Amino acid sequence: MDHVDTLVIGAGVVGLAVGRALALRGRQVIVLDRERRIGAGISSRNSEVIHAGLYYPTGSLKARLCVEGRERLYAYGEARGVGFWRCGKLVVATRPEELPALASLAARARANGAPVEELSAEQARRLEPALRCVAALLSPTTGVLDSHGFLAALRGDLERAGGAVALASRVSELEPTSGGLRVRVVDPESDAVQGDVLATSVVNAAGLHAIPLARRIAGLPPGRLPQPRHAKGTYFTLAGPSPFSRLIYPIPPPGSLGTHLTLDLGRQARFGPDLEWLSEEDPDRLDYGADPARAAPCYEEVRRYWPGLPEGALQPGYSGVRPKIHGPGEPAADFRVDGPEEHGVAGLINLFGIESPGLTASLALAEHVAECLLRAG
Repeated sequence: MDHVDTLVIGAGVVGLAVGRALALRGRQVIVLDRERRIGAGISSRNSEVIHAGLYYPTGSLKARLCVEGRERLYAYGEARGVGFWRCGKLVVATRPEELPALASLAARARANGAPVEELSAEQARRLEPALRCVAALLSPTTGVLDSHGFLAALRGDLERAGGAVALASRVSELEPTSGGLRVRVVDPESDAVQGDVLATSVVNAAGLHAIPLARRIAGLPPGRLPQPRHAKGTYFTLAGPSPFSRLIYPIPPPGSLGTHLTLDLGRQARFGPDLEWLSEEDPDRLDYGADPARAAPCYEEVRRYWPGLPEGALQPGYSGVRPKIHGPGEPAADFRVDGPEEHGVAGLINLFGIESPGLTASLALAEHVAECLLRAG
């Protein structure tokens, strides 16, 4: 049986960032993924936004790691030549009754370390003439990132530090033993056994598959595992040029950040994601189709802040599924980094509920996980 110091399961931005952080500390690291390319799951279906840290409860992991991760990500992009654009964002109140929520968001942002500037409707329209609102918050540290370039850079760093990436490799079993954690790896299509690996440490960063994988870990108390919830979000692309030079977000409704306008590095605009709770629990059976019928409510939401949106201008783009660990109507859950103190299995860290702002937080989250492993020995 092969032996490795640390096995990271999942080659998305979080898994690769964790593998990189550990390899740079001198750990022998292998990052496994069931897909045939890196970042094929959640990491390839997000908005690529670098979040400032406005929304999350002060003191939460999401708030702390988002703010730290934002600065790490900009510095990393500069150092490694990963494309980004610090374009800024406006969060807009479109009705007077939303003004208290906007003020509350401003206070939370400042408490979290996310600078914001409160703008009148006239000041906001000077920045974005096509915008309609009664007031806005300007977030100058929000931006967008080339997520695929980021993935490639993380993999390059990992491999230069002596780590490795093994694709088309699915973990079917994980069992604690006296010598470490025995991991069985199989072919994802045929289930043929590729081999067993004995790892001193395992980081479960499998995204949508993290909870199903944890359920198969021998000796892990099932009562300590969260219930997986899948929330689909569909994006619609704008036909033609965008009239906006910044991201535009509405006051966030419960459970999401609302149907907002984001821009990519080519200045192409897209709107979304909406929020569709799915009953399907099996990540392998999720439907990623972008339903054109969901454009109708998207038009309604967008016209609250951009009344000039032309009819027929929204085209189905793509969808993603958020790996939530709370359900409809429940308070949003924080990131969960479950180590031996939480579940009692030595050498194992499970990452649950790593949804937005997971991309922004990835480098800071990786350092947090690395420190947890070092503390555990």
